[in-house]
Amino acid sequence: MARMEKSRRLYGAVSASERHQRLGQYYTFLWNDPTGVGQAPVEAVFEYQQGATASMIKRHKVSFPASQSHGKAEFQVIGDDYFKGGRVLAWRATLRRGSRVISSQRSYLWQ
Repeated sequence: MARMEKSRRLYGAVSASERHQRLGQYYTFLWNDPTGVGQAPVEAVFEYQQGATASMIKRHKVSFPASQSHGKAEFQVIGDDYFKGGRVLAWRATLRRGSRVISSQRSYLWQ
């Protein structure tokens, strides 16, 4: 991590155990869909595979109201999930408005 990003993520963690629980990997996705405002709620889905969990796919979801045209979704793999499961090896992020897929991005190793 860059020094300022590390400071931002660890801000407020006083003890060594608090700092340890904030270590891991962070993903931020910015989205923009002005044409679909008011149609359906937006859902950002982050799927990933970790080194120690082999082919098991884990998912995190964030929902936004239908009235929003843009937003920022932040996903974290930190603490015990990171230390027990290992580093994120492959990931895919999908943005949906209702049943329509607005956008999808994936890492090189995602299959």
